[in-house]
Amino acid sequence: MSSGKIISVLLVIGAFAGGAYYGGQNSTSVITSSRGGASFSGGFDKSADQKNVSSTTKSAVIKREVEGKVHRVNDGDSIMAAVQLAQPGDTIQIMPGSYHETVYIDKDDIRIIGVIQQGKRATLDGQGKLNDAILYSGNNIVIENLLITRYKGNGIMGQAGNNFEIRNNVIVDTGVYGIFPQLGKNGLIVSNVISGIEDAAIYVGMSDNIHVAYNDVFDSVAGIEIENSRHAIVENNYVHNNTGGILAFITPGLPIKTTYDVIIRNNFISNNNHKNFGAPGSTVGGIPAGTGILIMAADDVIVEGNIISGNKTAGILITDHHNAPNVTIDPESDPVPHRVMILDNLMINNGYDTIDEAKALMLLEFKQGNPDIIAIGAKDGCIINRHRYVTSGINDFKECSFTNTAATQTYLLDEPVPPRIIDPSERGKVVYMGICAGCHTYTGRMIGPPVQIIQALYMDNPQGLADYIEHPIKKRDDYPEMPPQNYLDAETRLAAAKYMLGRTN
Repeated sequence: MSSGKIISVLLVIGAFAGGAYYGGQNSTSVITSSRGGASFSGGFDKSADQKNVSSTTKSAVIKREVEGKVHRVNDGDSIMAAVQLAQPGDTIQIMPGSYHETVYIDKDDIRIIGVIQQGKRATLDGQGKLNDAILYSGNNIVIENLLITRYKGNGIMGQAGNNFEIRNNVIVDTGVYGIFPQLGKNGLIVSNVISGIEDAAIYVGMSDNIHVAYNDVFDSVAGIEIENSRHAIVENNYVHNNTGGILAFITPGLPIKTTYDVIIRNNFISNNNHKNFGAPGSTVGGIPAGTGILIMAADDVIVEGNIISGNKTAGILITDHHNAPNVTIDPESDPVPHRVMILDNLMINNGYDTIDEAKALMLLEFKQGNPDIIAIGAKDGCIINRHRYVTSGINDFKECSFTNTAATQTYLLDEPVPPRIIDPSERGKVVYMGICAGCHTYTGRMIGPPVQIIQALYMDNPQGLADYIEHPIKKRDDYPEMPPQNYLDAETRLAAAKYMLGRTN
């Protein structure tokens, strides 16, 4: 057959398919009201923790029967000195002033409360020199009312601490992460204002039963990121002028391999068109500017009641690992997003300057317009009122069997979980998962180099790696400087080094 005939046949097929598609648009739309119908009752298995999920609980920490001692820290005093004096059950009140230090909390049931006087806050200022403002590994920790700025690593990082509340803090320009609970269970992140973060303003890593609400996050690469975590609700946040607004991820190469049971609802997600200034080659470095919600390989994610507007690539972008940039495949992680459920959302002016890949997907379906929803590789999804949106890749999404999530108000537990008890033989594993995995995956690039590269350098020298963990020096121009972990004792650093060097995935 001549090339002219081939082109003619393709044009006929294209015209037929286009006519079939556009002709199908004249069918009667199925309009579903979110006010009626079944409500999602929750994907959390109560028996797993032998706890009940409360519909009214808004606290993650244990209620104190008796208040301990109150330690007052005045401008010029040391916060860390007060922490060292404090006993479980004590409260540390920090008066307005400037504090230039890193605070490490390795005790349970400590509350760090900034005192606000006539609008002035206690300010932790890293002066562009210090790496971290607050690190906690204790359980039942509250951090409230602080202003944290100019750190190179993290504003507030949890390192395997359970039952935490981080509330009403202002965090500006703290390097890699703003608020970063890692390997925690039962936590509340509420009413914080966070901006200028190189990775994620709020990054929930390898954690369970988390509630993220009423935060204002902007001018960062990622606004709110739920990564390799389960049973999380992200609601009533204002997420704007980031590269990507709200993310639900599986990052390959981490010790915990899943993200599922995430509800993203009632958020304002607008104008997330900021230039991506994440680490080149990292996972977040591949997020296209203009992404409202990004779901990558995560399962059982519900998107409901959000106002999603002005995001130039797409309002909702769903992808598997195979089609995501800067992602290596982990044979132990399912790369496909299953059961993404899209309920009623208000979408306005999204996709007006979308990426070429999205345009190509639209053309394959003979669709025109600015995409509200783009999906590639997703399976078993559902959507209601699909006629409202310009979409690609969701033709096989079914009608959802429920219309709202009102029956699932929180995944916080009625009773806080027991403190994490670390057996000495598990010390290296917990430190690796609670600290190291926040920046290193096994094969891919995250914040720091892959574990495989570290193994190649130190496989026969665990003590050398432990010494580097204590006093790191910058070796690579294409990676940020590693923060020293010298608050860990020598035995713990060596245990973490040995565990890292023994990893196979």
